[in-house]
Amino acid sequence: MRDLKFILQQKYETSRALVIGINSYQKVAPLGYAVNDAKEIGETLVNDLGFDKSNVTYLLDSEATREKILRSFLRFSNDDVKVDDRLFVFFAGHGHTRSGVRGEVGYLVPYDADLEDFSTFIRWDELTRNAELIRAKHILFVMDACYGGLAVYRDMKPGSSRFLRDMYQRFSRQVITAGKANEVVADSGGPLPGHSVFTGHFIEGIRGKAANEYGFITASGLMAYVYSKVANDINSAQTPHYGQFDGDGDFIISAPDSGSESEDGTTDNDDLITIPYAEEIRDVQTTEEKVEYLKELISSDSLQIKLHDYVIEEVRRFLSSTSEDNFAVNGKFSDEELLERISAYESHTKDLSAIVACLSHWASDNQLNSLSKIISRSCDRLLENQGGLVVWVNLRWYPLLLLVYSAGIAAIERQNYKSLSTIFYTKLGVSIHESNESLFVQKVADSAGELADVFKRVPEHERNFTPMSEYLYKILQPGLDDLFFLGKGYERKFDEFEILFALVTADLNKQNNSYYWGPVGRFGWKGRRMGISPFQKLRSEAAQLKDNWGPIRAGMFGGSYERFEEVAETYQNDILAKLRWF
Repeated sequence: MRDLKFILQQKYETSRALVIGINSYQKVAPLGYAVNDAKEIGETLVNDLGFDKSNVTYLLDSEATREKILRSFLRFSNDDVKVDDRLFVFFAGHGHTRSGVRGEVGYLVPYDADLEDFSTFIRWDELTRNAELIRAKHILFVMDACYGGLAVYRDMKPGSSRFLRDMYQRFSRQVITAGKANEVVADSGGPLPGHSVFTGHFIEGIRGKAANEYGFITASGLMAYVYSKVANDINSAQTPHYGQFDGDGDFIISAPDSGSESEDGTTDNDDLITIPYAEEIRDVQTTEEKVEYLKELISSDSLQIKLHDYVIEEVRRFLSSTSEDNFAVNGKFSDEELLERISAYESHTKDLSAIVACLSHWASDNQLNSLSKIISRSCDRLLENQGGLVVWVNLRWYPLLLLVYSAGIAAIERQNYKSLSTIFYTKLGVSIHESNESLFVQKVADSAGELADVFKRVPEHERNFTPMSEYLYKILQPGLDDLFFLGKGYERKFDEFEILFALVTADLNKQNNSYYWGPVGRFGWKGRRMGISPFQKLRSEAAQLKDNWGPIRAGMFGGSYERFEEVAETYQNDILAKLRWF
């Protein structure tokens, strides 16, 4: 059989829906908002998502019998439903779970169900099996009911990226339910008056709150949004269950202005969609627990594969939580918004900062590849030019500054200069605007230069000579001290990292015949009035050891002390000596 992706179009031909809502049951306790939920969902499909009203089938209260629900669903197996159609199925009503010898079995409870007779229920897998008869490439089931027995999986891992048009050409069957077995669905108290908690958040999601930066809403993104909102709603005691039970495509809820070609018709301009993480608060690992597990993985080279998988999963989580879906690059600037973004970036980077610090501190030669991969994958999306407010675009690099400082200070604390060299010289991808691969240290140093003065807007840093450096010096100390018990040695290690950061950047700029520059940290003003500066101390240490000095042995500065000394001398005379802070 020919692969579906060569048959399916990069769009939908017809959008269809079956919408079911049951308040009043024959023999089961009534519900209060199921019918309202169903009607509002149907109207939203028509008014907001472009469904033709004639293609939306309603079954409300007494119409929603077992026979009519199955007949209406199987009607989509008829020949008029084409492979490029999409089908949306919504059910608001009671759900039920019964334990069988092979596990839980989930049921929908139709209008005419008898609780004493399971033959009057609708088994969930009866719908999934019959879905095989429906040609529509994408089906999304949305069930405002709680039950178990759903055999679903997450084929598209959160944090992964998929091309939008490719998703149109991949088969998918997806589902989200309001809760799991034995949970009580909140039939009221949601964010929208007259609707359940689940459907209220769902409606808000498809009306735009689940959209990414470019306005796209996919089923995966919507499901993650609804999961986070419902699981953490103060009026909810339920945890949605979601995933796919067939295929690897994605139901496209909304894709505004998604063209396939450039104006001259020669360029394939597809949109890359990032699959978000659900913001799971319940049963989540703490940073401390993650660090303890990482230490177990680092302790043996035989756990190399598990280490790789673990750090990549954390990178996926980091990328999803710090994406432009959560940090829009457009909008007005304000000091309040700046401080909120800085704080939010720090919160979302906390776990990965601790992980990369521990890995940088203890990594063996065989584990350096995992360290490099964390850096390179974390930078991928930042390499392309992006429009927006300049300060918000530049601030996207702030999490990477947190990572490099955390990892760098940790490496220096243990004199693991191979880790530091690996981080600095990690090769990044090539963007369409560059002909050569860039190195991480240059990119992150450039971002530090762009952000330096922004931190003057942070309270108590308005008059600092190096506000960003002073800010990082303070906020990173507690976490690093908890990990490595640095004590009073923290300041010396912080200064050494910033000096190497600056000189490696300046060295690479010089080798590339570009502007000779490296970011100036707080070391730049220390020792200017009295005493020996950290910069001079580091040069003296290097002069004593020369090619046996740790950074040189790790390959920095081309593995040459003479090259280091030349760069340090030039940096001292052309940059530090010309600063006019005093």
